[in-house]
Amino acid sequence: MTSIRQLSEQDRKTRAVANEGLPTLGFEGGTPYDDYVGTATLHGLQHTLTDAPEELAFLVTTQVMELYFGLLRTEWRLAQRQLDEDDIAAATLTIKRTVRHFEALNAAWAALSWLTPAQFNSFRDALGEGSGFQSALYRHVEFLLGSKSEALIRPHRRNPEAYEELVEALNRPSLYDSVLAMLARSGYAIPRAVLERDLAAEYKPSPEVEAVWAKVYGGPLAPLAETLIDLAEQFSDWRYRHLMAVRRSMGAKPGSGGSSGLSWLERSMQREIFPELWSARTLM
Repeated sequence: MTSIRQLSEQDRKTRAVANEGLPTLGFEGGTPYDDYVGTATLHGLQHTLTDAPEELAFLVTTQVMELYFGLLRTEWRLAQRQLDEDDIAAATLTIKRTVRHFEALNAAWAALSWLTPAQFNSFRDALGEGSGFQSALYRHVEFLLGSKSEALIRPHRRNPEAYEELVEALNRPSLYDSVLAMLARSGYAIPRAVLERDLAAEYKPSPEVEAVWAKVYGGPLAPLAETLIDLAEQFSDWRYRHLMAVRRSMGAKPGSGGSSGLSWLERSMQREIFPELWSARTLM
């Protein structure tokens, strides 16, 4: 990639005056925009396996989703560091930003809402056993949200980098764990059993944690709680849109990755994240 020349505000003003208000049209190499975004690389990543015109839209949409998974992972790791430092305002803003990322991610399903069974079947066989179920980044996103399962990292054993990252994520605190630890440091009665639980295990709701959230809503941390609810709602929307996209394009056929397809997704939707944030509402 060509090195990008940095410009100050004064540089930009000087350039605008010299150009008489017109955009700069001459560059020594590629445009700074292409260099920064890496457009040549991005547009060189689409390698379809069939001549079906619908396949390119399917591939591009999937790649866009992968980029958002990586963005969410980076943002939630930042939020965890901010929570660990008890910078609650910064963490709330970071998580709120990811709610907007999730809105854009969920909107990507609209790009496939037109896909009929006949259109999907025109290239589905070429995908072989390829399935979104095998996305390491999506699995990382689930783990960060507290939806964990050791069995689901097994497909990545032959990819050492992805496997090691998932093993680490499985055994590290989730975003919710980081929030609960911060609440404990702030004086809220989070049970020791919750704080010291096996982080690799699926999170189990706690009545004591539920009672804590009911108290949080009466204090200064209520905005953080509502931001987490916004995030949980977007994640539920993601799962629902995924379910409907599968239902529309292939019905109840078995999934390409070996799952039962529709029924697998229906069971996944029942696994709530941040469960006490929902149940505490009954106590308020």
